[in-house]
Amino acid sequence: MDHLLSMKQLGKEGIRSLLARAAELKAGEPHALGRDYAVSNLFFEPSTRTKTSFEMAEQKLGLSPLPFEAGFSSTLKGESLYDTVKTLEAIGLDALVIRHPEDGYYKELEGRTSVSIINGGDGSGQHPTQSLLDLFTLQEEFGKLEGLKVTIAGDVAHSRVAKSDRDALELFGAEVRYLCPPEWRGDFEAVDDWEDVLGESDAIMLLRVQHERHGGGEDFAPEAYHARYGLTEDRAARMKEGAIIMHPAPVNRGVEIAGSLVEAPRSRIFRQVENGVYVRMAVLETILKGRD
Repeated sequence: MDHLLSMKQLGKEGIRSLLARAAELKAGEPHALGRDYAVSNLFFEPSTRTKTSFEMAEQKLGLSPLPFEAGFSSTLKGESLYDTVKTLEAIGLDALVIRHPEDGYYKELEGRTSVSIINGGDGSGQHPTQSLLDLFTLQEEFGKLEGLKVTIAGDVAHSRVAKSDRDALELFGAEVRYLCPPEWRGDFEAVDDWEDVLGESDAIMLLRVQHERHGGGEDFAPEAYHARYGLTEDRAARMKEGAIIMHPAPVNRGVEIAGSLVEAPRSRIFRQVENGVYVRMAVLETILKGRD
């Protein structure tokens, strides 16, 4: 694997391999990198979890990422992403983790750089490492992915997480349902009533409202949204026995999920964050070893 750009490129065996390696790393098995590699994290959108998770993964792999701050880079002077990547290739970078607001930003790089690209999220497109950590968390909880019933609720049309998880979960035969306001369905078939999914779901994943991708001018009432589409305490109490709550975060408490549920016994939200480090270690290790 030279790059990780989307979940569609991995296939079932590629996903299984990465999840198995993440489990070994979480269990304490040492990493298998035999030398140092030059990596950097290029984040052109704000990030807490993904960026720091990659930084921790790199640290645990014995890597020292080259600092890069988009707000102080030559992109502010008009330099293209392609020229930025080619500059870092010339400096000697082996791999770049890139988050960018443009859908499919990596397409202009394919076949034009020797640097390995790991997609840390592209616009409303894909977020493969988030999807992998979601799968890892589900597999860790239920021992399987096949046959699970997963509901993704929220702003699915603008969510790269929803798209990545759809591609991966359906590949494994999971039943994925979507709940959202009609105007946020996009190309998803979605319901807008919790009663259609609440009692059957093994996992409910909440998504935040992505105001930054709505183009402005949105008349949004958080309290009304929470009452109609949020996971309230009452709805959580009626979830299926053994079902879990997930969220890729950042969380808007009291909007898509009641604040009291974020750290409730059913919640795996911070477990997802923990698992993200090991998944990203597995991805980096696999790609960097492949360069040798």
